[in-house]
Amino acid sequence: MKMQKRHIALLMLIAFALSLVINFSYLLLPIITERGMSQRGGDYHQQGEHSSGVLHITDDLYGYIVCDCEKRDSVYVSSWQINTYQLQEGDRLQFRSHHPRSDHYSKQMIEKAHKRLDEIVMRNGEKFDFDALYDRPSRTVEFVWQIAYYAIISFILLLILTLQPRSGRITGWIFFRRILLVIVVSAIALYFAPVMSFKDGAMRIVFFFQSESRNNANLVVLTKCLFMLVVTVLYAYTYRLMRQRQDIVVENERLKTENLATRYNMLVGQINPHFFFNSLNSLAMLVRERDDERALEYIDQLSYTFRYIIQNGQSERTTLKDEMAFAEAYAYLFKIRYADKLFFDFDIDSSYKEWTLPALSLQPLIGNAVKHNSITTKTPLHVTIRTVDGVLEIANPKHPKLDVEPSTGIGLENLRSRWNIITGHDIEIIDTAERFVVRLPLEPPKK
Repeated sequence: MKMQKRHIALLMLIAFALSLVINFSYLLLPIITERGMSQRGGDYHQQGEHSSGVLHITDDLYGYIVCDCEKRDSVYVSSWQINTYQLQEGDRLQFRSHHPRSDHYSKQMIEKAHKRLDEIVMRNGEKFDFDALYDRPSRTVEFVWQIAYYAIISFILLLILTLQPRSGRITGWIFFRRILLVIVVSAIALYFAPVMSFKDGAMRIVFFFQSESRNNANLVVLTKCLFMLVVTVLYAYTYRLMRQRQDIVVENERLKTENLATRYNMLVGQINPHFFFNSLNSLAMLVRERDDERALEYIDQLSYTFRYIIQNGQSERTTLKDEMAFAEAYAYLFKIRYADKLFFDFDIDSSYKEWTLPALSLQPLIGNAVKHNSITTKTPLHVTIRTVDGVLEIANPKHPKLDVEPSTGIGLENLRSRWNIITGHDIEIIDTAERFVVRLPLEPPKK
C-alpha cells in the first residue's frame, strides 16, 4: 500500500511537470489571439512605425487612418479590425503599422501599397486596453486552466500505462492495448481541450470543438496533445523496462533466498540424525552397565542437547554463551562414553559471551574430533575450545586410528557452507601432521 501511494504521488508530480513543459507553448497564444489574428490572410507581424492619425471608415466598412505627417499617408484598417477593436469614425489613434508582406508581389508593388494597421497604442488620448474591451479572463486564470487540464490528462495517461495488472507483469500485448486506449483518451482530451478563442465578439476560454477554425490556437492545442501523448508513452515504456529489471532482481533475490534456506535446512537435517544415533548408543551403554546415577545425568544432558537442537535448529544465529552451554552438555555425553580418556578444556573470555555465531557450530567439530582420533588410556584426547582475538578456536592433537574410518568430509563442508550462507564469511581450517584447528570468526552484538 505504501509503495502504491508513492507511485501515485510520483505520477502526479510527473504529470504536473509535463503539463508545465507542454504549456510553454502557451506563451505563443497572445501572438496568435491578438496580433496574429489581426493580420488575416497570414501576414507576418513586424515591429512597424509609430504614427498617429484620424480614422475614416468607408461605406464598405473598411477604414483608413490619415497620418499626421507631411506626406499625409494613409494606413489601411480592415473591417475585421474595426469590428474587433470597436473603432468609430473620427477616432484619433496612436498606432504602429507595417507594409504588407507577400511572395506574390514585387518589392515595388509592396512599397506603393498602403501600410496596414499593426497595433493600437492610444485611442482618443487614452491608453488602448484590448483586454478591457471583452470579458477576458486574467492571464493567471488562463494559466491555471491550461496547467490543470493537461496535468489531469497526463496523470490519467500515465496511470493507464503504468498500472500493474493482477498478474504483476506488464506484457507486450497488455502494453500495446494500453497504448491504443491512451490514444483514444488523448483524442477525447483533444476534443475537450480548453483554448483561447474569439466567440461572439469576446475573447474567453472555450473548448476545442467550440473554437473557430481560423484560430491558430487549434494547432497549438493539437501540438500539446501530441507532445503529451508521445512523452507519456515514452515514460511508460521506460518505466516498463525499469520495472522488468527490478522484477528480475527481486526474482533472483527470492530464488537465492529460497536456495539458501533449502540448503540450510538440508544441512541441519543432516546434523540431527547423526547426533541422534550416537546419543542412543551412549545411553544404551549406561543402561547395560546399570549405572543409574550417571544414566539419569546423561539423560538430563541429552535432553538439554536435544532441546537446544530443536529450539535452534531453524535459527541462524545464537550467542556464544548459549552455544558454549550446549557444547559443555554435548561434551559431557562423550566424556561419559570415554571415561577418563577424553578431556575438554574451555577457555572463553567473558567479554565475548554476547557475540554471535551460527547455531550448532561446535557439534560437528566435537563429533569429528572423537570420530577421527584414537582415544585410549595411553593416548587420551584433549580438545581445547577458546577465544582468541574475536575468534572461537577449536583445536585437538591428531592421534590417527589404526583402522582409519572413511571420511566423506560432509561435516566440515556443511559447517563451511552454513557459515557462508549465514555470515557471508569463511572459516579457517588448519590441518597439520600434529594438530587439527578450526577457527570460527565471531560477530560482535548489534548495538
